[in-house]
Amino acid sequence: MSMSACAPDDPLACCTPLAREPLSLEQATSVAAVLKAVADPVRLRLLSLVLAHEGGEACVCDLQPAFDLSQPTISHHLKVLHDAGLLHREKRGVWVYYRVRPEAMQAFLTLFGAVPDSLAGTPA
Repeated sequence: MSMSACAPDDPLACCTPLAREPLSLEQATSVAAVLKAVADPVRLRLLSLVLAHEGGEACVCDLQPAFDLSQPTISHHLKVLHDAGLLHREKRGVWVYYRVRPEAMQAFLTLFGAVPDSLAGTPA
């Protein structure tokens, strides 16, 4: 399915493999915003830590010990990942728990997963 039919608030929802059809400028801009969110080392680590955390979800209090950053800074990075559509968040009492949206991870696999026949078996 082409991304042109996707909701603008979820740029990865309908990703087609890059090798199948070229992205339009609008699609490339939307996907680039999501890639930019994970291009930051702190956010990439946060995504990894949430994915690897017991039960697949974590709150800031679970994540902060892995960083030499303040709680507001970590919360900001988590918000960027949430706003990019990569994390789901749920407030429980005073804590907010984050978990990776499986459809976002699947969209990454779809986007980069296909290798054109012309490249298959080509030495690196």
